[in-house]
Amino acid sequence: MAAKNLVIVESPAKARTLEKYLGRDFQVKASVGHVVDLPKSKLGVDIKKGFTPDFHVIQGKKKVIDELKHAAQGKENIYLASDPDREGEAIAWHIADQIGKDHHRMHRVLINEITRKAVQEAIAHPQKLDRQKFEAQIARRILDRLVGYQISPILWKKVRRGLSAGRVQSVAVRLVCEREKEIRAFVPQEYWSLTAMLEGRIAPSFAARLAQWRGEKIDNKNARIESEARVREIMGSLEGLSWSISQVEKKERRRFPTPPFGTSKLQQEASRKLGFQPQRTMQIAQRLYEGIELGAEGAVGLITYMRTDSTRVSADALQEVRWFIQGQYGNPYLPQKPVVYRSKKAAQDAHEAIRPTSMEYTPDRVRRYLRREQFALYSLIWDRFVASQMAPALYDQTGFDIEVGEALFRATGQQLKFDGFMRIYTEGKDEEDEEQEATLPDLRQGDSLKLLSLDPRQHFTQPPLRFTQATLIKELDEDGIGRPSTYAGILSNILNREYVTLDERRCLVATELGFLVTDLLVDAFPDILNVKFTAGMENILDKVEEGKEDWQKAMKRFYASFSRDLKKADREMRDVKRQEVPTDIPCEKCGAMMVVKWGRNGEFLACPRYPECKSTKNFTRATNGDVQVAVEAEVNETCEKCGRPMQLRWGKYGRFLGCSGYPECKNIRSLEKPVDLGVCCPACKQGNLQQRKSRRGKLFYGCERYPECKFATWDRPVAESCPKCGEAILLEKVTKRSGRVRHCHKKECGYKAQVAE
Repeated sequence: MAAKNLVIVESPAKARTLEKYLGRDFQVKASVGHVVDLPKSKLGVDIKKGFTPDFHVIQGKKKVIDELKHAAQGKENIYLASDPDREGEAIAWHIADQIGKDHHRMHRVLINEITRKAVQEAIAHPQKLDRQKFEAQIARRILDRLVGYQISPILWKKVRRGLSAGRVQSVAVRLVCEREKEIRAFVPQEYWSLTAMLEGRIAPSFAARLAQWRGEKIDNKNARIESEARVREIMGSLEGLSWSISQVEKKERRRFPTPPFGTSKLQQEASRKLGFQPQRTMQIAQRLYEGIELGAEGAVGLITYMRTDSTRVSADALQEVRWFIQGQYGNPYLPQKPVVYRSKKAAQDAHEAIRPTSMEYTPDRVRRYLRREQFALYSLIWDRFVASQMAPALYDQTGFDIEVGEALFRATGQQLKFDGFMRIYTEGKDEEDEEQEATLPDLRQGDSLKLLSLDPRQHFTQPPLRFTQATLIKELDEDGIGRPSTYAGILSNILNREYVTLDERRCLVATELGFLVTDLLVDAFPDILNVKFTAGMENILDKVEEGKEDWQKAMKRFYASFSRDLKKADREMRDVKRQEVPTDIPCEKCGAMMVVKWGRNGEFLACPRYPECKSTKNFTRATNGDVQVAVEAEVNETCEKCGRPMQLRWGKYGRFLGCSGYPECKNIRSLEKPVDLGVCCPACKQGNLQQRKSRRGKLFYGCERYPECKFATWDRPVAESCPKCGEAILLEKVTKRSGRVRHCHKKECGYKAQVAE
């Protein structure tokens, strides 16, 4: 018997899971993401006709649309079950437009968790297509297209081809650049601390730090002891004085659990605790949401929808987790009432927080069905959710004030009385505390103390920390820039575009290209690069979704000032391509005074008589900005071909070692570090794939376990399973003719599809 109903989802994995839940009356098909998009070759937005978008069927998707049209024929109901967010809403509308205009058969289904109960409940209570949510997504798409497609050509003209700008991407790069400028401009300041080791009538001995001197507060942040002379003066004044406790303060302190995860918090914590890049986190979470094969049970979605900024949890889930806590840990760990967390003001509260779909699927129970990284992320989500509904931890906090002469020393300590939620989970930190609070002895006011030692220490103030991927996401989220669902893509873009790179500690560092492009854009487009302006645009998009703002009027207001900035930038933006800044450094080949030019890898010295003279040099800048020729440093390595010393050099593909015998000996060796892609190797399934450069500078991708695993490819791996054969990764290739195309890494599979930009 033919199925009466058609359900359309985005991914084949999700389709396979839903088929098992819905039975023979339902046929489930996958659109494999978007079916239409704006054209790649032109702007695709008719500005004069109310910013009308010119959507086209994506290359390679005509076959998918034909299959969906065929499947829709004769069906009583068509359920559009793309992801329950703005982008999913746009996909649903576009599919509805492509497969038929009789929208009375079309129903929108929002599936927050892929379990049998949730799926059947969603199908039983379908909704109408949400035009306001659709318009909010279209407005975002058009806004991003206007910015990207109209600023980027100016950068191509003034700097170099292939550069890009983005409404949120460029602000993210600006934040990294500004942090790097703060670090470079930072001047360390000396200061001193004074710590007394003391012993009372009972053990243990303890440390107390100088907190006041002659009534002046000393906190080592805003008020400090600025010199060794002053600290020696204080120490001298304390000689021969008696020490005793002048005040004891004891109080009970509670530490409360953190809310269950939203998208940005999940990305931050997975970065801190698991070392996952945001893109990898979202790819793994997508798989956990869409369904994991659990033996005889079949495919089960283990977590709720992973693109959300809400902290809301359903009543059923709260009841289930409270039963679990009571049974597993006992009544002391269960609060009297469920803990309710307040979502931030701008949160999209349509979905719940990220949580396990059922407390039946404990990490131990599902472990054998999960890959290593899937288990790690699922355990993190599980622990955070359970801990969020547990009782607070209780501490006894103790403080001693010790007045001696004109000084006041302070000792603080705490003792854990009840671990509460900390029994299973505590949130990670981006910075470690300088000192951990110790346990103090049980002493009383007036007790005499014996001074064991007085320890002065020199310190220097530290510059701001560079952003990690986690802390940049935190900054974007707190500033209201972008949406949690976009952060992984933003981080991936700014790294791939080489505006930002990773240092040895995996912190984000702005490149010379990043600085240059940011400076040009800040000068030419002050609104687009403004944090508050970008956050304000997000609020406008939210109002469009709420029906409080007309999207075309919003676009018109935005474009009025933006178009003026575009015209001005095209005329006045600094032409870096053709700019030559004169110096007083002579060319060693022809004697002409060299000029500073901009190239692919930043500034360099070049002979102004190019192409007759092709002499170039790398340079550094002194603190006053003067140009100094960089010395080609020798390294303690010899050429394996001719035995002469190797030298450090720079080229089109970054730093490399070159033989000092060049041009007679042309031996080179790359020094570029491999970049972890966060994609599991499909061959050994143990190591991660890394981006590397061949000795000739060409990018390739190989397993980190080389030479044990020899998997390698020229095409960029993407942690997305093949819709045809189910393999864990696809490969992505970009060509002028076909654009961005993804294909299965297994040649015998043959899957290939174009990707929407």
